[in-house]
Amino acid sequence: MPPVIEVPSGRSPFPMAGVSRDPNGTPRYDELPPTLLDMLAEQVDRRPDSEALVELGADRLTYRQLWDRASRVAGGLRAVGLQRGDRVAVRYPAGINWVLAFWGTVMAGGVAVAVNTRSVQPEVEFMLADSGARVDLAPDMALPDGQPYVTEQLGSTDTAALFYTSGTTGHPKGVPTTHEAFLTNTENSRRCLALPSDVGEGMRTLISVPLFHVTGCNSQLLAATRLGGASVIMPALNLDELAAALPQERISLMVTVPAIYSLLLRNKAFASADVSEVRWVGYGGAPIAPSLVRSVKEAFPQAIVFNGYGMTETASLMTVLPDNDAVEHADSVGYAVPSVDLGVIPFGDDPAVGELVARGANVTAGYWDRPVATSAAFADGWLHTGDVVRVDDAGRVHIIDRLKDIINRGGENISSVEVEAVLLAAPNIADACVLAVPDDVMGEKVGAVLFGGEEQIDVRAVLDHCRGQLADFKIPQYVTVVDGALPRNAGGKLLKGKLREQVQWGDPLR
Repeated sequence: MPPVIEVPSGRSPFPMAGVSRDPNGTPRYDELPPTLLDMLAEQVDRRPDSEALVELGADRLTYRQLWDRASRVAGGLRAVGLQRGDRVAVRYPAGINWVLAFWGTVMAGGVAVAVNTRSVQPEVEFMLADSGARVDLAPDMALPDGQPYVTEQLGSTDTAALFYTSGTTGHPKGVPTTHEAFLTNTENSRRCLALPSDVGEGMRTLISVPLFHVTGCNSQLLAATRLGGASVIMPALNLDELAAALPQERISLMVTVPAIYSLLLRNKAFASADVSEVRWVGYGGAPIAPSLVRSVKEAFPQAIVFNGYGMTETASLMTVLPDNDAVEHADSVGYAVPSVDLGVIPFGDDPAVGELVARGANVTAGYWDRPVATSAAFADGWLHTGDVVRVDDAGRVHIIDRLKDIINRGGENISSVEVEAVLLAAPNIADACVLAVPDDVMGEKVGAVLFGGEEQIDVRAVLDHCRGQLADFKIPQYVTVVDGALPRNAGGKLLKGKLREQVQWGDPLR
């Protein structure tokens, strides 16, 4: 492997006090709660009657109620034979049941498997089999219930959850996340957003992104818990309801993708909403224009804004762009968080441009039961992110390309190879290539170039086939049918760069 050129950590504007290096040189926080359960128990003791959870249109729970109900879920899981380390698939929609299932699984000593609720049945079945889930908490299944139970056998290095991510192979990969990794991310969130450690009830975060993603769970739900705040959960995104919730629920922190801010700022209900209590506004997951950053800052005049960048493999945050850089450096994802070392593997003569690599206490050690994928992505203690970046003189990271052919649709990562595999099984398809199509709102959408050989291609039939195999956001919205073979190299690999130059996209199909 070419040498890693490390980004000097001294360039970071974030507080570094209380960060030490272990014998392997990995940066770690000196003082964290031992486990997630210790973190939750601290808040139950300090503020038992404070609101911990709100599901819009449904129930509300205090910290004491959250603990009591989650411990009954744990008891129910133990009653059906769940043992320490067993996996529990959590497939509830975003809401209180999802959170109770997560905490109940951890209290039982199990590992919560966060399943994408937009996945179609073949994808779900793969994740259930791959994780070896002992219990499947399907959407229509009642929460387990039993005598209260809370394990006392957990440690900081135990795995608390598996989140799945897609790679260029097209198969989702499980990412084991330890208690320490979760807790490290909560501390990164606190420091990089300058959240007061005593904010308590003043921290009310609106979770409008999925809980099966690390942003919603790790950087919002768990970060709010660490500070004794409340998580206000939207079961489904609705801009009118989001605008109404900001004043009604006294929201102080919100995070979503740039596309949603673009739509929200044009929403009539938002125009008259009182947002004076919103103090932190975050975005990430996709590029954002400086003009939109300015508009967001104007729309939330009492708030600081920030850009966050991370991966499932890093338990969420890897870098943060603070408010004072937000407009002038809108093309940057910011500086390394305190627990992370960043490096660049240069491609050419410029040592500041190349593949981004990372290591830290919040970075997973490898993929679940995937030794080959682990060897490919982790080397010499560094996680290879697959992102091509430029690091400027101040230490800010700018993402300029991706090594992987992943399409970023409004913050949802889509494997082009996965979609290609489904297309190749569709009627009359001889060859297929999937590419990102630029989109003003979503950042990118899915485009497909299809070749039928001697057969006529019925595009509607192809899309109907996709609907049975792919989540809706992965289905191509742009389709071009060509009458010549798709360009490939001698090894059979699609020449996607050449296709990008040649293809002419028409209007979206839906």
